[in-house]
Amino acid sequence: MADLNKLVEELSALTILEASELKTLLEEKWGVTAAAPMMMGAMPAGGGAAAAAPAEEVEEQTEFNVILSDVGPKKINVIKAVRQVTNLGLKEAKDLVEGAPATVLESVNKDRANEAKTVLEAEGAKVDIK
Repeated sequence: MADLNKLVEELSALTILEASELKTLLEEKWGVTAAAPMMMGAMPAGGGAAAAAPAEEVEEQTEFNVILSDVGPKKINVIKAVRQVTNLGLKEAKDLVEGAPATVLESVNKDRANEAKTVLEAEGAKVDIK
């Protein structure tokens, strides 16, 4: 068996160029590739999920925008529905509907957004809540 301490000393004396050449020669001789291992993410000492830092809590969205993405076939009914869910006058509601995609309501709570979506979709409009 080889003297491992002597081998370590000899390898430590190699230049970077010589070490690179040695790596290539060993890869060819042994039919392997000396690739650096990929880190999957920094794991704390000891590993395990219990030792990991707690994940940041995601705030639940409280304000929503109701967006009219498509009017559908019943434009007049959608204009009436827009007037029903907003305080817009006839001309403003008509302009909003004709300018689709357009924001119907901004920064409303989830219940109000869902209610407006239901009313508008009942008239054939396509609505997104963001």
